[in-house]
Amino acid sequence: MIPVTKPFMPPQEAYNKHVTAIWKRQWLTNNGPCVNELELSLKEKLNLDHLLFVTNGTIALQLAIQALALEGEIITTPFSYVATTSSIVWEHCIPIYADINSNTLNIDPESIEKCITDKTTAIIATHVYGIPCDIEAIEGIAKKYKLKVIYDAAHAIGSCYKGQSLLSYGDIATMSTHATKLFHTIEGGAIVTRDPDLLKRLAFMRNFGHDGPGKFNGVGINGKNSEFHAAMGLCNLPYLDQIIAKRKKDSQQYDDWLIDKGLIRPELPEGTEYNYSYYPILFKNEEECLKIKSELEKNEINPRRYFYPSLNHLPYLKKQDTPVCDDISKRVLCLPLYYDITKGEIDLICRLIIRSLKY
Repeated sequence: MIPVTKPFMPPQEAYNKHVTAIWKRQWLTNNGPCVNELELSLKEKLNLDHLLFVTNGTIALQLAIQALALEGEIITTPFSYVATTSSIVWEHCIPIYADINSNTLNIDPESIEKCITDKTTAIIATHVYGIPCDIEAIEGIAKKYKLKVIYDAAHAIGSCYKGQSLLSYGDIATMSTHATKLFHTIEGGAIVTRDPDLLKRLAFMRNFGHDGPGKFNGVGINGKNSEFHAAMGLCNLPYLDQIIAKRKKDSQQYDDWLIDKGLIRPELPEGTEYNYSYYPILFKNEEECLKIKSELEKNEINPRRYFYPSLNHLPYLKKQDTPVCDDISKRVLCLPLYYDITKGEIDLICRLIIRSLKY
């Protein structure tokens, strides 16, 4: 079987070395040495001001909403994983969907501006597949209407825009380090900001609000992560550039097979250094997409409809119209892409796709 993704696994002896040290220290959680080292290493690698390692990417979004004291309506994208929306709802705010750009598949700034009301407090924009949003336009809208900006950068580690990590933009950016991501800590996430006051607030919030023994600085939750998860991150981080380079090579192999067959890839904005986090292709229509998906699955190959259905169809929300996203979500398919995938496996996938398209 060829899955849509597999986690990168570092040398087991490197992880065992960290585990042995954790065992000796008996310091398993609560901001231990591995967590601190991982935070410092990520900041250095990505040239970031402030970063906190947290439980997962969803908690990172919820902390971001709380730290910015957001209320009312938050404009967001319907083309993302459900956590982008569910975090807004969980924090008692109202998600308002702007439509997406049909080329980049990211939230459309013109649609954002049309959605703004006197109840709007923020924009949460996802760098879909690690592709940069229209950062200048979004920042311009936010400044004009005095809105906060959170970037859901779950897919974006290793992607840069105009020489800066995508995690460096916005009031806050959040990251997922789940096992499905190209850099992972098994389970985990991170929250990034340039504002030292926000960092201080988030640090309290991540740890129940604790400000020393018996003292509390506001309401908090348990958003911490463990030494074992941080240790996996420390083992994986040295391989980040190698992982991205392999995914770039594999993506080029897919391109060589498929791009001249009428299939479309999302566009990268000028100034992008891409991390090749996914390999999405757009078919002419949903029928063609489902045909290819079925044919691959018959051959024990599992692509994924990232992201389907469009989030404006969630049953717990009032229906909102986003025609571009409705169209895109029906005909996009992510093909298998991970560090261990072989040239022969990619060749097989592409031959099956081309053969099916000819019928």
